[in-house]
Amino acid sequence: MAIIINLDVMLARRKMSVTELSERVGITMANISILKNGKAKAIRFSTLEEICKVLECQPGDILEYREDSGD
Repeated sequence: MAIIINLDVMLARRKMSVTELSERVGITMANISILKNGKAKAIRFSTLEEICKVLECQPGDILEYREDSGD
């Protein structure tokens, strides 16, 4: 499964730091970094909702599906 996390793109578009996002969403910088770096195995809908609210975006702006290349 290839779910791509584009959180860094949205942060850049909004000119927002990881620190500011973590404070406004109410989760640790470590958890934001794990999500941003694509290391997260899951995300709560409530967390995704809050991130979208803060970044004024849709879930599809952050999450993207790409088929595995099958190598």
